Amino acid sequence: MPDDAPVRAILGPTNTGKTHLALERMLAHSSGMIGFPLRLLARENYERMVKLKGVRSVGLITGEEKIIPPQARWFSCTVEAMPSDRKVEFVAVDEIQLCADPERGHVFTDRLLNARGQSETLFLGAETIAPLLKTLIRDIEIDTRPRLSNLTYTGHMRLSRLPARTAIVAFSMAEVYAIAELIRRKRGGCAVVMGQLSPRTRNAQVALYQNREVDYLVATDAIGMGLNMDIRHIAFANICKFDGYRNRLLTPAEAAQIAGRAGRGTQDGTFGTTGECPPFPEGMVEAIETHHFEPLPFLWWRNSKLNFTSPSTLYASLCQKPPDRCLKSAAPASDLLALSALMQNATVQKLAHTPARTQLLWEVCQIPDFRKLGEDSHIRLCEQIFTLLAQKGHLPSAWMKSRLANLEQLEGDIDVLMQRLMGIRTWSYVSARPDWVENAAHWRNHTLRLEDALSDVLHERLTTRFVDKRAASLARRLEEADTTPLLSAITRTGEVSVEGHAVGHMRGFSFTPDPEAAQSDQKLILKAARRAARNQIPYRVSQFLQAPDTEITLNLQSGALNWQEDIIACLQSGTDVLHPVIEVREAEFLEPGQKEKIRQRLATFVNAYIRKELAPLFRAEKAVADQPLLRGMVHMLVENGGVAEVPHLSALPASARHMLKRLHIAQQKNTVFCSKIMRPSSMALRALLLSLHSGIVLPELPRTGAVSAPLPALLTAPQKSLLMQLGWIISEGTLIRLDIASALYAESVSLISRGSRQIPNFFASRLGVKKALLPGILRSLGLHVQKPQVLPDTHAGPPAPFLIIPQKTVKNRKHSKKRTGRVQPEKYNHNSPFAVLATLRQHHQP
Repeated sequence: MPDDAPVRAILGPTNTGKTHLALERMLAHSSGMIGFPLRLLARENYERMVKLKGVRSVGLITGEEKIIPPQARWFSCTVEAMPSDRKVEFVAVDEIQLCADPERGHVFTDRLLNARGQSETLFLGAETIAPLLKTLIRDIEIDTRPRLSNLTYTGHMRLSRLPARTAIVAFSMAEVYAIAELIRRKRGGCAVVMGQLSPRTRNAQVALYQNREVDYLVATDAIGMGLNMDIRHIAFANICKFDGYRNRLLTPAEAAQIAGRAGRGTQDGTFGTTGECPPFPEGMVEAIETHHFEPLPFLWWRNSKLNFTSPSTLYASLCQKPPDRCLKSAAPASDLLALSALMQNATVQKLAHTPARTQLLWEVCQIPDFRKLGEDSHIRLCEQIFTLLAQKGHLPSAWMKSRLANLEQLEGDIDVLMQRLMGIRTWSYVSARPDWVENAAHWRNHTLRLEDALSDVLHERLTTRFVDKRAASLARRLEEADTTPLLSAITRTGEVSVEGHAVGHMRGFSFTPDPEAAQSDQKLILKAARRAARNQIPYRVSQFLQAPDTEITLNLQSGALNWQEDIIACLQSGTDVLHPVIEVREAEFLEPGQKEKIRQRLATFVNAYIRKELAPLFRAEKAVADQPLLRGMVHMLVENGGVAEVPHLSALPASARHMLKRLHIAQQKNTVFCSKIMRPSSMALRALLLSLHSGIVLPELPRTGAVSAPLPALLTAPQKSLLMQLGWIISEGTLIRLDIASALYAESVSLISRGSRQIPNFFASRLGVKKALLPGILRSLGLHVQKPQVLPDTHAGPPAPFLIIPQKTVKNRKHSKKRTGRVQPEKYNHNSPFAVLATLRQHHQP
């Protein structure tokens, strides 16, 4: 390497284009190598380089993957995996300020001091390392670059108020899960990025965010390392983290590294706090916004010129003191802890008896502890691998198969899958050493395929748990709806669709959210539907106003008015029986003017329906319009729904009675009723109207076509009276239809016009009752019924039938009780249907 090969550093905050420049510089040389802090970044930039130079010219070297074509000239590596024996024209190391990281700093410091390109060396990082670079590297050229966009502190913001394209940062898995669940409920979902995820899973989650399937990202501080995404705001859910030893406040430089991910290119970014996180201290805010931080006081260092004579000499060389005051001995990492423990193992002592075996032991100790199950577990694994390598020269395929058996299952929750992935990464690292594993190519491909499969399943689990794609899409479109109208539609079946997503159904003019949607999504769906209704409800109202009457139905049991089988209104008591009030059902999308139009349309329908079902009443009203003598009586009949008490009926002339008969209006004493409205459909409508007007709930009516029925139990006096006004008389525990009873009364009067007669047997079948009930029923109609006189010497034969006695016979025998003790005149029965309205008016008028 020429002594005069320049060593340069490009320093500055995030979003300064440092990495882009380094790749350009490297590809301008005939060969080169760049080290990244994450396997993910190494893979990402490898793919960028392949697009520019072709797959045969570019290599990838990480702990778990090694893609080294024979003609490869440019290499993308993780810092730990950068080969020291490969000579290239250009060398670069990204995020060089990680020399100050307590866990990995000594590796970055070694690359800083020892990795050099034959023509050019370039270090990229934060300005905080500048003083130490000048101290450690003579003649280093430092170029400082400003951030391409501004970074502004916005203070605290509630999670539900965070703008789209926000990344929320937490520092524990529990925090990440809790926030992600909340974002799913409030905004439809988020992508999740954590250090424990495999690169493939992390890339899939990042793609979920970048492709705008979700507008939020929840991440740990792993987001701060080179992940360039379309993030506009960084929200800190915490400003404290556990660094492996204690919980401590983030340093301004650490916070800036994370906050700097907001803004991309020349687009400005913002940062702030959210949730229960306290505000940033003023000094920290100023430092982040101005990018001025305290310089690093020292760098972590560990000797890389090792003595492999024996494990003890190796350990001693690793524990050498730093050569410079600005370097500090690194705390024992997992590899040094493993070496220290295995040196005490008798089996290992026997096997590590040569420099080659000692070097092998050190290489085994450097297997990363991806699983984080504890030092003892990792040390036992290292012991097994070293023993097999020392004794057999390789790891047998049967042994590899047994170690991977429990990691090949694709079932389990997120945490289980992540643990399996960590285990797989360990075996990917081992398989990447062709001199360690029997049939290494097979196991290398097998572990990578298994890692990919587990990564895909993990991505699917994360997406299922933390993303509702429908809700996320709606949330995003709702944010944009002020400038771009929502695409929405309501089908003829009532299904509401917003931006191609079914969000629920319109039940009449009320919106019912999709029952399959999670309860937590109801507010979002309702918000989307409300936006959709702005344009669609006027159309739906217009559709209803033009709908034929066949699409509207009246429920004769409840009084509900339905359109296309959905309830939109109900009947309420009005000024009289035949003119109920329409009450349109409350619907949040309807405006008052629209409700009034709906009410008027329904009023037209109800009025037409009533006039159709009760047409005989209205025809009668029209027919007597020019006859004062009958006009008032028929008007009362109409007002009372078909049965009315009218005084002075006996004074009507024959012509008037004849006209009433033609109009199907029957009369008896002072009561009139329309016989044509006693059919089942008219009776059901009148029952509803009378019940609404009186406020009295009727029991279930007799079945359609029945002329009588047993009296329902536990009827109240008002219910009985309303049944009688409806057209049912009550006698002998039986309900009898008024028109049938009236016809039977007239037939009975005609039958006895020439004298007393036996009650005909067919009367019972006519009324649909037992024969034994006939005498009582006929009495309730106002007829006089008695038993025939029985002679003393009559001792045999069936009982004689009852007799119906003419009214005049009763009058001639006014005082017959004194003479015979058998027959007395019957008083008028005020429970008869013809006297019922007086009781109704007295007790039950509304």
